[in-house]
Amino acid sequence: MSSHITIVPPGKKIDLQDYDPADTGKFENKESAQTKLAANIVELAEYQNILYAQNKFAVLIIFQAMDAAGKDSTIKRVMSGINPQGCQVYSFKSPSTEELDHDYLWRAHKCMPERGRIGIFNRSYYEETLIVRIHPELLLKQNLPHVDLKQIWKQRFQEINDFEQYLTNNGVVIIKFFLHVSKAEQKKRFLARIEEPQKHWKFSADDIKARDRWDDYQAAYTDIFNHTSTEAVPWHIIPADRKWFTRLTVADIICARLKQLELAYPQINPEQLAKLADAKQMLEREE
Repeated sequence: MSSHITIVPPGKKIDLQDYDPADTGKFENKESAQTKLAANIVELAEYQNILYAQNKFAVLIIFQAMDAAGKDSTIKRVMSGINPQGCQVYSFKSPSTEELDHDYLWRAHKCMPERGRIGIFNRSYYEETLIVRIHPELLLKQNLPHVDLKQIWKQRFQEINDFEQYLTNNGVVIIKFFLHVSKAEQKKRFLARIEEPQKHWKFSADDIKARDRWDDYQAAYTDIFNHTSTEAVPWHIIPADRKWFTRLTVADIICARLKQLELAYPQINPEQLAKLADAKQMLEREE
């Protein structure tokens, strides 16, 4: 597909292989995109201020990707202009014993952003239809009363769709991103982590194990998109071989979505205006 900003069409089947991870749209190089990204970061900061003041919506931004696709750096760059007090970032790793003793959506639900705030999920409840699908033995740890491997994934897709619709109905605006990196670019980034001492901490032997199942993960992601890209909460597949373009595109989509909300600072009533006038007079009378 030629469009670099790609919403997975709800109700239609796509193949992840049809999406180009190296696409950069109309931008030929990093420099040509910097001005636009900088403007988006400023715009996002202003939207955050209004979002907080209005206290009507919460925003949840979900990032999913293969390892080394650039989730961390995208979050860091795109959110560099916002007030940290109004933003929460959660990284979902292997569930704890407490989390395994609850339903699989519990740990995500308790991390939902409050009204007026932006929440970011670095990985999310979609791992329950991804890693757990690739490694179904993990289902044993969840102590479910009954597991039908032929039905459980479609069941979870429906549960997730219902969960996201419930959140949407209650004022949570969900924006879902898949950072689409190529296998060749992932190899390049893995080698950089191995060769550069300051990046050693980023590398894990588990990354290579997941790479060995590359095709399985691509198929699982394709199934996720085909079942959970809805009219209310669609998936965005973002080319991720060029990090500068990934960041620009993510920022642009977030700003566009917040603009659709028609956010506005609260309007105060005449009684409140009168109190402000009284307060002003009292302050001006002070010596």
